[in-house]
Amino acid sequence: MTRDAVLTIDHLDVVYETERPVHAVKDVSLTLAPGEILGLAGESGCGKTTLAYAITRLHKPPAKVASGSITFHDRDGSDIDLLGLSDERLRAVRWSKLSMVFQGAMNALNPVTTIRAQLDDALVEHRRGMPKKERRAIAEDALRRVGVDPARITAYPHELSGGMRQRVMIAMAMLLEPQVMIMDEPTTALDVVVQREILREIVRLRDELGFAVVFITHDLPLLLEISDRIAIMLRGEVVECATAARIQHEPQHPYTQRLLRSFPSLSGARGDFIRTGLGFEEVAS
Repeated sequence: MTRDAVLTIDHLDVVYETERPVHAVKDVSLTLAPGEILGLAGESGCGKTTLAYAITRLHKPPAKVASGSITFHDRDGSDIDLLGLSDERLRAVRWSKLSMVFQGAMNALNPVTTIRAQLDDALVEHRRGMPKKERRAIAEDALRRVGVDPARITAYPHELSGGMRQRVMIAMAMLLEPQVMIMDEPTTALDVVVQREILREIVRLRDELGFAVVFITHDLPLLLEISDRIAIMLRGEVVECATAARIQHEPQHPYTQRLLRSFPSLSGARGDFIRTGLGFEEVAS
């Protein structure tokens, strides 16, 4: 029996407890289906990354989950309360069941450690007792899947281009074949050609491995190309959540309508922005 959801967020509130508390995520409820790409869009500062960090329990003080729940529905049939996990249990869940691709690959990768060592760290932690030769094979296969020559496994991050570093981050996130990958603006600061290549890789890997994706970006036209559903955030709240096709053609919330109209076009009317080039037969719906 296929489960309806792999992740459920229920009435989540996140507050930054500063001198003047900031309510960064307000009463957010979302579900993520197995194999689904859920886009999360909104302007800078609307709470997208705070939500992602709450899901993965990476937020630090003064950020605090004030209320709500986040439940991971494992493929083995069990439900995991992510907010209630001990630190030890949380380390076991991260990367093996739920992983994240951070914004800014050069900052996320350790600049003084080889790619091999950084991939190996995750395998040593989560696959204790696995022989070194087998770990090497898995790491090289992960690089190969994302289009990086396995020979580059001995390179340091500064020896790779921005696009290759981002591919390494994706390889690291999928190394243990998690069921959910959260991607926080994974194509930011990359040129358009490299961006398209990486988007194609993400969709291909999703189809090949079956993981679900939460894809965070302020680039709504990009999400219309790759997402099954899109959630629109404004000042910490999800103001609209619908299929990509409905968001594009029948946006309900005034903010969504303004967001769509804000993207210029090289030709035609403002908002006539739908781009092609990913190689799909149709926009995801």
